[in-house]
Amino acid sequence: MDIETVLIADDHALIRNGLQQVIEQQNLYNIIEADNGKDALSIIRDKEPDVAILDIEMPGMTGFEVAKKVHKEGININIIFLTMFKDETLFNKAMDIGVKGYVLKENTVSEIMNCLKAVMNGKYYLSPAISDFLVRRNTDLSTGATDKDGFNQLTPTEKEVLKLVSEMKTSQEIASVLNVSIKTIQNHRNNMCNKLDLSGAHALLKYAMEHSERI
Repeated sequence: MDIETVLIADDHALIRNGLQQVIEQQNLYNIIEADNGKDALSIIRDKEPDVAILDIEMPGMTGFEVAKKVHKEGININIIFLTMFKDETLFNKAMDIGVKGYVLKENTVSEIMNCLKAVMNGKYYLSPAISDFLVRRNTDLSTGATDKDGFNQLTPTEKEVLKLVSEMKTSQEIASVLNVSIKTIQNHRNNMCNKLDLSGAHALLKYAMEHSERI
Protein backbone atom coordinates (compact mmCIF):
# COMPACT_ATOMS: atom_id res chain seq x y z
CA MET A 1 0.00 0.00 0.00
CA ASP A 2 1.33 3.44 -0.94
CA ILE A 3 2.24 5.76 1.91
CA GLU A 4 0.51 9.13 1.59
CA THR A 5 2.14 12.37 2.71
CA VAL A 6 0.19 14.71 4.98
CA LEU A 7 1.14 18.27 5.88
CA ILE A 8 -0.09 19.53 9.25
CA ALA A 9 0.06 23.33 9.47
CA ASP A 10 -0.95 24.97 12.74
CA ASP A 11 0.78 27.53 14.93
CA HIS A 12 -0.13 25.59 18.09
CA ALA A 13 2.37 22.81 18.81
CA LEU A 14 -0.15 20.92 20.96
CA ILE A 15 -2.55 20.65 18.02
CA ARG A 16 0.20 19.51 15.64
CA ASN A 17 1.54 16.94 18.09
CA GLY A 18 -1.92 15.58 18.88
CA LEU A 19 -2.77 15.18 15.20
CA GLN A 20 0.58 13.61 14.42
CA GLN A 21 0.20 11.00 17.16
CA VAL A 22 -3.28 10.00 15.99
CA ILE A 23 -2.39 9.87 12.29
CA GLU A 24 0.91 8.02 12.72
CA GLN A 25 -0.81 5.21 14.63
CA GLN A 26 -2.28 4.06 11.31
CA ASN A 27 1.14 3.61 9.65
CA LEU A 28 -0.39 4.88 6.41
CA TYR A 29 0.94 8.42 6.29
CA ASN A 30 4.20 10.38 6.34
CA ILE A 31 3.82 13.60 8.33
CA ILE A 32 5.33 17.00 7.54
CA GLU A 33 4.76 19.95 9.88
CA ALA A 34 4.62 23.73 9.56
CA ASP A 35 3.82 26.35 12.19
CA ASN A 36 2.82 29.18 9.86
CA GLY A 37 1.10 29.76 6.53
CA LYS A 38 4.15 30.85 4.53
CA ASP A 39 6.09 27.71 5.44
CA ALA A 40 3.02 25.62 4.66
CA LEU A 41 2.81 27.10 1.16
CA SER A 42 6.53 26.52 0.55
CA ILE A 43 6.22 22.88 1.64
CA ILE A 44 3.20 22.34 -0.61
CA ARG A 45 5.12 23.76 -3.56
CA ASP A 46 8.33 21.82 -2.86
CA LYS A 47 7.12 18.51 -1.40
CA GLU A 48 3.68 18.22 -3.06
CA PRO A 49 1.98 16.34 -0.18
CA ASP A 50 -1.23 14.44 -0.88
CA VAL A 51 -3.16 16.27 1.85
CA ALA A 52 -2.68 19.59 3.64
CA ILE A 53 -4.39 20.06 7.01
CA LEU A 54 -4.44 23.83 7.49
CA ASP A 55 -5.46 25.93 10.45
CA ILE A 56 -7.62 28.78 9.14
CA GLU A 57 -5.94 31.32 11.45
CA MET A 58 -2.13 31.17 11.13
CA PRO A 59 0.63 33.79 11.24
CA GLY A 60 2.25 34.75 7.94
CA MET A 61 -0.64 33.56 5.78
CA THR A 62 -4.08 32.30 6.74
CA GLY A 63 -5.37 28.92 5.66
CA PHE A 64 -7.61 30.70 3.16
CA GLU A 65 -4.68 32.56 1.63
CA VAL A 66 -2.66 29.36 1.31
CA ALA A 67 -5.58 27.48 -0.26
CA LYS A 68 -6.26 30.27 -2.76
CA LYS A 69 -2.59 30.36 -3.80
CA VAL A 70 -2.50 26.59 -4.19
CA HIS A 71 -5.59 26.50 -6.41
CA LYS A 72 -4.46 29.51 -8.44
CA GLU A 73 -1.19 27.73 -9.18
CA GLY A 74 -3.02 24.56 -10.18
CA ILE A 75 -1.38 22.37 -7.54
CA ASN A 76 -3.21 19.06 -7.13
CA ILE A 77 -3.72 18.61 -3.39
CA ASN A 78 -6.57 17.82 -1.00
CA ILE A 79 -7.06 20.55 1.59
CA ILE A 80 -8.63 20.14 5.02
CA PHE A 81 -9.38 23.19 7.16
CA LEU A 82 -9.18 23.22 10.95
CA THR A 83 -11.14 25.90 12.76
CA MET A 84 -12.45 26.79 16.19
CA PHE A 85 -15.27 28.84 14.67
CA LYS A 86 -18.75 27.50 13.92
CA ASP A 87 -19.15 30.19 11.28
CA GLU A 88 -21.37 29.49 8.28
CA THR A 89 -19.87 32.28 6.17
CA LEU A 90 -16.36 30.88 6.63
CA PHE A 91 -17.65 27.40 5.79
CA ASN A 92 -19.23 28.57 2.53
CA LYS A 93 -16.07 30.45 1.56
CA ALA A 94 -14.06 27.29 2.20
CA MET A 95 -16.36 25.23 -0.02
CA ASP A 96 -16.20 27.89 -2.73
CA ILE A 97 -12.41 27.58 -3.01
CA GLY A 98 -12.45 23.80 -3.19
CA VAL A 99 -11.63 22.73 0.38
CA LYS A 100 -12.43 19.01 0.82
CA GLY A 101 -12.59 18.76 4.62
CA TYR A 102 -13.80 21.12 7.34
CA VAL A 103 -13.13 20.03 10.93
CA LEU A 104 -13.83 21.84 14.19
CA LYS A 105 -10.80 21.93 16.48
CA GLU A 106 -12.87 20.74 19.43
CA ASN A 107 -13.37 17.45 17.56
CA THR A 108 -10.09 17.24 15.64
CA VAL A 109 -8.51 14.24 17.36
CA SER A 110 -11.64 12.10 17.19
CA GLU A 111 -12.57 13.06 13.62
CA ILE A 112 -9.32 13.52 11.72
CA MET A 113 -8.92 9.89 10.59
CA ASN A 114 -12.49 9.74 9.25
CA CYS A 115 -11.84 13.02 7.47
CA LEU A 116 -8.56 11.81 5.94
CA LYS A 117 -10.12 8.56 4.73
CA ALA A 118 -13.05 10.40 3.15
CA VAL A 119 -10.88 13.00 1.43
CA MET A 120 -8.40 10.42 0.12
CA ASN A 121 -11.35 8.54 -1.41
CA GLY A 122 -12.48 11.63 -3.29
CA LYS A 123 -15.26 12.55 -0.86
CA TYR A 124 -15.97 15.59 1.29
CA TYR A 125 -16.01 15.65 5.08
CA LEU A 126 -17.24 18.15 7.64
CA SER A 127 -17.73 17.91 11.38
CA PRO A 128 -21.21 16.54 12.18
CA ALA A 129 -21.76 19.49 14.53
CA ILE A 130 -22.01 21.80 11.50
CA SER A 131 -23.80 19.45 9.10
CA ASP A 132 -26.72 21.89 8.94
CA PHE A 133 -24.39 24.33 7.13
CA LEU A 134 -24.10 21.84 4.26
CA VAL A 135 -27.85 21.19 4.20
CA ARG A 136 -28.56 24.91 3.84
CA ARG A 137 -25.83 25.30 1.22
CA ASN A 138 -27.23 22.45 -0.88
CA THR A 139 -30.75 23.83 -0.51
CA ASP A 140 -29.60 27.27 -1.67
CA LEU A 141 -27.89 25.75 -4.69
CA SER A 142 -30.90 23.65 -5.66
CA THR A 143 -33.40 26.48 -5.28
CA GLY A 144 -31.12 29.01 -6.95
CA ALA A 145 -28.91 28.37 -9.94
CA THR A 146 -29.20 24.64 -10.62
CA ASP A 147 -25.80 23.36 -11.67
CA LYS A 148 -26.72 21.07 -14.53
CA ASP A 149 -23.42 21.38 -16.36
CA GLY A 150 -20.91 21.59 -13.50
CA PHE A 151 -20.40 25.37 -13.67
CA ASN A 152 -20.80 25.81 -9.91
CA GLN A 153 -18.03 23.28 -9.34
CA LEU A 154 -15.51 25.67 -10.89
CA THR A 155 -13.23 27.51 -8.48
CA PRO A 156 -13.02 31.33 -8.59
CA THR A 157 -9.67 31.08 -10.39
CA GLU A 158 -11.08 28.66 -12.97
CA LYS A 159 -13.96 31.05 -13.63
CA GLU A 160 -11.44 33.84 -14.09
CA VAL A 161 -9.54 31.72 -16.62
CA LEU A 162 -12.80 30.82 -18.36
CA LYS A 163 -13.69 34.50 -18.70
CA LEU A 164 -10.34 35.18 -20.35
CA VAL A 165 -10.89 32.20 -22.66
CA SER A 166 -14.21 33.75 -23.70
CA GLU A 167 -12.25 36.88 -24.66
CA MET A 168 -10.30 34.74 -27.15
CA LYS A 169 -7.06 34.99 -25.19
CA THR A 170 -4.43 32.29 -25.66
CA SER A 171 -2.96 30.27 -22.79
CA GLN A 172 0.18 32.40 -23.02
CA GLU A 173 -1.84 35.60 -22.75
CA ILE A 174 -3.90 34.26 -19.85
CA ALA A 175 -0.73 33.18 -18.05
CA SER A 176 0.65 36.71 -18.45
CA VAL A 177 -2.55 38.32 -17.16
CA LEU A 178 -2.68 36.07 -14.08
CA ASN A 179 1.10 36.04 -13.60
CA VAL A 180 1.36 32.24 -13.59
CA SER A 181 2.98 29.64 -15.85
CA ILE A 182 1.45 28.25 -19.04
CA LYS A 183 1.48 24.82 -17.37
CA THR A 184 -0.75 26.19 -14.60
CA ILE A 185 -3.23 27.52 -17.17
CA GLN A 186 -3.21 24.17 -18.98
CA ASN A 187 -3.95 22.45 -15.66
CA HIS A 188 -6.88 24.82 -15.11
CA ARG A 189 -8.17 24.10 -18.62
CA ASN A 190 -7.98 20.35 -18.06
CA ASN A 191 -9.72 20.62 -14.68
CA MET A 192 -12.50 22.73 -16.18
CA CYS A 193 -13.03 20.30 -19.06
CA ASN A 194 -13.34 17.44 -16.56
CA LYS A 195 -15.83 19.32 -14.39
CA LEU A 196 -17.87 20.51 -17.38
CA ASP A 197 -17.65 17.13 -19.16
CA LEU A 198 -16.11 18.71 -22.26
CA SER A 199 -13.92 17.04 -24.86
CA GLY A 200 -12.39 18.20 -28.11
CA ALA A 201 -9.80 20.80 -29.06
CA HIS A 202 -12.15 23.82 -29.01
CA ALA A 203 -14.86 22.59 -26.63
CA LEU A 204 -13.81 24.88 -23.77
CA LEU A 205 -13.69 27.94 -26.04
CA LYS A 206 -17.15 27.12 -27.40
CA TYR A 207 -18.52 26.70 -23.87
CA ALA A 208 -16.92 29.98 -22.73
CA MET A 209 -18.38 31.89 -25.67
CA GLU A 210 -21.86 30.42 -25.15
CA HIS A 211 -21.83 31.21 -21.42
CA SER A 212 -19.97 34.54 -21.46
CA GLU A 213 -22.84 36.39 -19.76
CA ARG A 214 -22.83 33.84 -16.93
CA ILE A 215 -19.13 34.10 -16.16
